[in-house]
Amino acid sequence: MKAPILKMTNIVKEFPGVKALDGVNLELYEGTVMALMGENGAGKSTLMKILSGVYKKDGGKIFYKGIEEDIKGPKDATEKGIAIIHQELNLLPDLSIGENIFLGREPKKGFRIDFTKLHEESDKLLNKLNVNTSSKELVKSLSIGQQQMIEIAKALSLDAKIIIMDEPTDALTDKETESLFKVINELKEEGKSIVYISHRLKEIFEICDSITVLRDGKYVGKEKIENLDEDKMIEMMVGRKLTDQFPRLDVKMGENILKVENLNNEYVKDINFEVKAGEILGISGLMGAGRTELAKTIYGHIRKTSGNIIVKGKKVEAKSCKDGLKHRIAYVSEDRKGDGLILDLSVKENMTISSLDRISSLFKINKKQEDERVKSYIERIRIKTPSQDQLIRNLSGGNQQKIAIAKALMTHPDVLILDEPTRGVDVGAKKEIYDLINEFKSQGKAVIMISSEMPEILGLSDRILVLSHGMITGEFDIKDATQEAILKCAVETKEAI
Repeated sequence: MKAPILKMTNIVKEFPGVKALDGVNLELYEGTVMALMGENGAGKSTLMKILSGVYKKDGGKIFYKGIEEDIKGPKDATEKGIAIIHQELNLLPDLSIGENIFLGREPKKGFRIDFTKLHEESDKLLNKLNVNTSSKELVKSLSIGQQQMIEIAKALSLDAKIIIMDEPTDALTDKETESLFKVINELKEEGKSIVYISHRLKEIFEICDSITVLRDGKYVGKEKIENLDEDKMIEMMVGRKLTDQFPRLDVKMGENILKVENLNNEYVKDINFEVKAGEILGISGLMGAGRTELAKTIYGHIRKTSGNIIVKGKKVEAKSCKDGLKHRIAYVSEDRKGDGLILDLSVKENMTISSLDRISSLFKINKKQEDERVKSYIERIRIKTPSQDQLIRNLSGGNQQKIAIAKALMTHPDVLILDEPTRGVDVGAKKEIYDLINEFKSQGKAVIMISSEMPEILGLSDRILVLSHGMITGEFDIKDATQEAILKCAVETKEAI
């Protein structure tokens, strides 16, 4: 076997109060895709930030093309041929797509930027990724999924030897994912090497040649894909067998908690449904179907133009998020960084910010009660954090998601709306989130769960609504629901409706 193009040995990285990496090893070979696997907080992103020059290692060695290297920063990594597509989008919204792709590396004509060449090269990359948008469009006009494709185009523009992809399909449609996989196979044929981080196990088996597994900042091992099945992969990641990935809880349903009648605005049309006490209503549909807009309308973030929202038999007027919380409706956003959390506040401050009225008197917060509540949720859903006072931006995406859900539950809602509740979350943490949802369900509350993951919708829901173009195109009791039937309703066109 050829020598690896990249070898990292005994890598150590410490942050105040936590040892993020403790003797981690990694080998990457030319023309292959290696999956870097592990639960949230295992150290995957930290290891890749060391490789891409964002962090300095505290110990260990990095060998690139057989030579020991000290990667001095992101620019040094780029010059060496190492590119990273970060999980967090890193684009400038008021610049064009092309300007973002070639930011800091603009082609020049004399002393001026050659915008003709910049946009020509950018359009070639967009075409390669099947992105049907002009590179002259401003980034702020794009969806989250389209912005993710621009991040991928930016990495491809570097013509790097090693490309790190951190949750690249997290916000992509099936069609965009298919385009990305086609590009990955082309890159392999060109001899490029890819480190692929994803919690979607199906993708790992589809696109990767091998896996390397980390757990709690330590190296667990590596294995070829052909020697693994899903159960073995999960066991390597979590250190135990994980049975019953979707723990359906049968609860005797009660009266309607939420009823929506003839709801309309610019995003949704004539929406009618109800959710009973002890019921999980799944909402499925393609990206752009109006699922998030429906959730935000019920919550009060988007104004309705007509129709009724009824909670426990009483009509409510939710004209703001504050109104939604007042009427005991809680919403967990699909965009936890943009809408759900304040990254420069601590774990404790984020978790309790929506429920301070429950732990305050005479404008004073009961610190003891606040600490006890936060500690309880940290233990119950296994949030990995050095302390309650840790800034939330320093935690992994999965732990941030758990905090976003805990924040909603702390308001003691009657209706809990979860928008992509396990996006970017590992299989072990998913199970903990599902258990938390079931616990809420068992208390006789109502759950609306929006998810793009079909196994999740089919595995947890009691009933499923399908949206297309802002309208309900299908409704299924779980015993009658199939993936094929749901997808058929999801692709209904305006004309068919």
